[in-house]
Amino acid sequence: MPRKAHARHILVTNKPDAREILELIQNAKKPFKVFKKLAKKYSNCPSASKGGDLGEFIEGQMAQDFEEAVWSAELETAPDSYVKTQFGFHIIWVHSVGEYQRS
Repeated sequence: MPRKAHARHILVTNKPDAREILELIQNAKKPFKVFKKLAKKYSNCPSASKGGDLGEFIEGQMAQDFEEAVWSAELETAPDSYVKTQFGFHIIWVHSVGEYQRS
């Protein structure tokens, strides 16, 4: 049975930007609030307008490296690293993971 997840991300084109944004989130008193604000300001993804919210997605819908980071991430916790894919560098905040149930 495929897995599903609900996540947000910030997509940037270079490693120095990813590093800097990640550091700002990790050092914030309210990391989730800062994550959403930085996503709106810096992300190169259409989800930026929603604070990086990708909504729920099913295994196989995203880039493999992105998904691997999602499945292994701590939930509702400031990310500890970024992930590189063919689209750029992603800083990911994972809300939930679970099994996909067909209705």
